[in-house]
Amino acid sequence: MSGSVVPMSAQPRPVRHGLHAFLLAAAVLFASPLAIAQATGEAGYRAPVAELQAIADAPRPPQLWLAPRRDLAAMVQTPDLPGIDVVAQPELKLAGLRFHPRVHAPSNFSLGADLWLLDVATGTERRIAGLPQPLGLAGLAWSPDQRWLAFNRLDRASGANELWLVDTASARARRLASGLNTIGAGYAWLPDSRGLLVHLRSDRARPLPPADAVPTGPAIQHTEAGAGVRSVRTYQDLLRNESDAQTLEHYLLSQLARIDLGGKVTPLGAPALYLASSPSPDGRYVLATQAQRPFSYLVPVTRFPRVVEVLDARTGASVHTVARLPLVEGLPTGNDAVPTGARHVHWRADAPATLAWVEARDGGDPARAAEVRDTVFMHAAPFDAPPTRLADLSLRLAGLTWARGDLATLDEFWWKTRQVRTWRVFPDEPGRAPQLMFERSYEDRYADPGRLATVTDAAGRRRLQTSADGGSLFLLGDGASPEGDRPFVDRYELATGKRERLFHSQPPYYEEPRALLDDTGTRLLITRESPQEPTNYYVRDAAAAQPLRALTAFPHPTPQLRDISKEQIRYRRADGVELTGTLYLPAGYDASRDGPLPVLMWAYPQEFKSAQAASQVTDSPYRFNRVSYWGPLPFLARGFAVLDDPSMPIVGEGDAEPNDTYVEQLVASAKAAVDELARRGVGDPERVAVGGHSYGAFMTANLLAHSGLFKAGIARSGAYNRSLTPFGFQAEERNYWQAQQTYLAMSPFNHADRIKAPLLLIHGEQDNNSGTFPMQSERMFAAIKGLGGTARLVMLPNESHRYRARESILHMLAESDDWLQKYVRQARPEAAAGGR
Repeated sequence: MSGSVVPMSAQPRPVRHGLHAFLLAAAVLFASPLAIAQATGEAGYRAPVAELQAIADAPRPPQLWLAPRRDLAAMVQTPDLPGIDVVAQPELKLAGLRFHPRVHAPSNFSLGADLWLLDVATGTERRIAGLPQPLGLAGLAWSPDQRWLAFNRLDRASGANELWLVDTASARARRLASGLNTIGAGYAWLPDSRGLLVHLRSDRARPLPPADAVPTGPAIQHTEAGAGVRSVRTYQDLLRNESDAQTLEHYLLSQLARIDLGGKVTPLGAPALYLASSPSPDGRYVLATQAQRPFSYLVPVTRFPRVVEVLDARTGASVHTVARLPLVEGLPTGNDAVPTGARHVHWRADAPATLAWVEARDGGDPARAAEVRDTVFMHAAPFDAPPTRLADLSLRLAGLTWARGDLATLDEFWWKTRQVRTWRVFPDEPGRAPQLMFERSYEDRYADPGRLATVTDAAGRRRLQTSADGGSLFLLGDGASPEGDRPFVDRYELATGKRERLFHSQPPYYEEPRALLDDTGTRLLITRESPQEPTNYYVRDAAAAQPLRALTAFPHPTPQLRDISKEQIRYRRADGVELTGTLYLPAGYDASRDGPLPVLMWAYPQEFKSAQAASQVTDSPYRFNRVSYWGPLPFLARGFAVLDDPSMPIVGEGDAEPNDTYVEQLVASAKAAVDELARRGVGDPERVAVGGHSYGAFMTANLLAHSGLFKAGIARSGAYNRSLTPFGFQAEERNYWQAQQTYLAMSPFNHADRIKAPLLLIHGEQDNNSGTFPMQSERMFAAIKGLGGTARLVMLPNESHRYRARESILHMLAESDDWLQKYVRQARPEAAAGGR
C-alpha cells in the first residue's frame, strides 16, 4: 500500500402474591443489565476451560504491506488481545464517530506491536533501529518512491499522536512531528515523496462545553409534509444536543499542513472541520472536504452539509469550489437510492490535476423511470472551462479505475436486479462510446471474471496494471466452482476480450494471488495454505527453476488442533435448492467407533434473486483450519461436531421478495442441514445447537421460535424486533409501512412465546452497528423471561458490535461453553423442544 494512510474493528427471586408480586415482576422485567447481574449473585469476568483459553491466546500472524515497487514489504506484528483496562479508556461517541479524546484519533484498541522490513527478492528480514517503545502503530503509508515509510504512533498515556518516518535504506526510524489529529482525516504522501499532507490539532478550537453545564434549552427536531418518503437508517452514536455539537467541533477541527522530511511545518489555510484531503497527482492542489453546520440529530457526520473544494497546495487558498452538498437526513426508498449532487469526488490518477465525480440524473430515486441513472464528469485544472461528461450510466456507478488517456474501467451496479457491468472508457476521448467488458449477476460467483489488478505509479496513485505492450490487463479472481474456490490469474487482451489463464490454484493447497510482481503476470506474490498448514507468503515464478519460494514461516497458531478434520459437504433443501457447509470433526473422531456427536451450527443468512446462484458452492476444502476464538470452531476442543457457515439462502426470484417467505426458507435450510448430519452418522439430531452473530443472531432466535430442531441457541449482538429498524435492514428495501406483515413475521420478538429451547443472548453494551441496539437483546430477554422461558443475558461492558477485550472474549467463551454443556451435550435423548 502507498500514498494514503492504511489503518490497523438468571434465576429470579421467588414470586410473591398480590401487589408486591406485580411490582416485583415489573421490576425484574424492566431491570437494567446491572440489576439483572446483581439479582443472579454473579460478578466479575470468568475464564473458560484451559483448552478454550489457549485458543483465545493463540499467537496472531503479522500483516504484510507491499511497497510500491513490489520488491519490499513492511511487516506489522498483530498484537495480542487488549485488556479491558485498554478498551475501557475514554472514548467519545459523536455523530457516528468513535474516538479517543486524548490522542485525537479513532478508537483503536489493537495497535501494531512491532515493525520490520522484508526483502521480497531474497526473503531477508531487516530490523528497524530507533523505533519507539511501545510502538503503538495505528496506520502506515509508503512514500511513492519507496524510500520512506511513514506511520503514526498513539500513546494513550501521554496523549501523543505522532508521525514517524522510517528510512528504508538505513532501516532507521525517527519522529517527524507530533500533535496529529486523525479523527476526521489521516495523512498522505505528497507525490514527490518529499513530504506529507497532514492534519494537526488546532489551537483555535473552541473550548469544550462544561460537563456540568446547565442546559440552555431543549433539543428540537422538525419536519414538514411535502418532502416525500425518505428512508432514515437507525444510526448509532448520534449527536443529542448542542453540547454534543460543540464537543464534536472542538475535536474535529484540524489544521491542514505540509511537513517536509526535515520536520518543517507549513500550515495551509485556516483550520476547518476536515473529513478528507488528497493531493493532486502533480502536487499543485489539494482536494479537501469540510463538514459544516447545520448538524443533525438523525444522521452521522458523513451526511452533514459539506463543502468540497480545491486548495492551493502551497498556501491553502481556495482555488475552486467543486460542490456545496446539503444535509442528507434521508433517501428515497430502495437500496439503489443515492443523494443528489456530486458523489465520489476524487483525482483522476493518470492526469496531473483532473477531478472526477458522479451525479444522479434520476433525483437519486430508483423508483423514478430514467434511461440515465448516473453521469460521470471530469474537470481539469485550472477549472475555468466547463466539466466534461465522461459517461452516462443506466445503473449506479460502483467504481472507476484509471490507467492512461485511452484506458480506464468503469463499474456500474443495480441492487434490485443484482446486475453488474464493467466498461472500458476513454478518458481523453469522452465522446467515444464505452466498450462492454463484463456483464453478470453479482450473485453468480461462478461467472465472476475477477478483479482488475492495479499497481502504484510514481506519484503514489493506484492505476490499472497493464502488460509491457499496454495491450492487456490482468484479472485476479476467487475461482468459485462446484469444487470450491480455486483462485486464478488471467491475462485479458483489450483488443479482442480474449482471456488466457496464467495461474490456477491446485489441490491440495489453496493459493491466493495477492499481487503481480512483474508485467507478464507470471511472477506472483501469493499466500499458500492447506488444512494443516497455516497461511504463509510465497513468491511463485513460472520462469524460475524453483517456481515456489517461501517468504515467511508463520507457525501453526493452535498445534493442539492440527488434526481436526474438515469436509465441504453438499446437500439439498426440500424445494431443490442445493446447499453447502463446512463440516469440522474433532481430532481422532471415528463415526463408527464413537457414534454421533453433539453439534454446533453457526450461520448467517443471505438473500438471493436466483435459486441457481443460491446453490453455488462457497469457500474451499483446502483452506487452513484456522480455529479463531470468534467463530464456532473452538468447541471442537470440547468434543462437538461443528457445521460452519451452512447455506441459509433466502430466495426471491423474479418479482418475488425474498423476505416474504423468510421463515419458511430458513427452517427448510436448517432442517436439511440437521438431516444431512444425521444421515452421515456424525451428528446427533437430538443434540444440536444453533448460533450466530448479528444477522446470524436474528436467525438463531427465529429458528428457535419457528422450529423444534435445536436444543439451544447462542445469539450474539442481534436485532430481534424489526419495528425498531423500520426503514430496511440487511437486503430488505421496503420500509415497515410497505411490508408490515413481513416485518412482523420476521421479528422473533413477536414470537417469543414460542421460544422453548434455552437461548443465550450476548451483547456489547456500546454496540455501534446500525440496528443492533443493545436494547434489542435486553427486550428479547425480558420477553422470554416474562413468558416463562429459559434465557440468559450477558451484557459486555465497553464492547462494541465486535468484542475486543481479552476478558470479554474469555467470558464469551465461558458462557457459551456452559450453555452448550448444560443444554446440548447433557440433553436427554428426546425430541428437541417443540417437536421437529
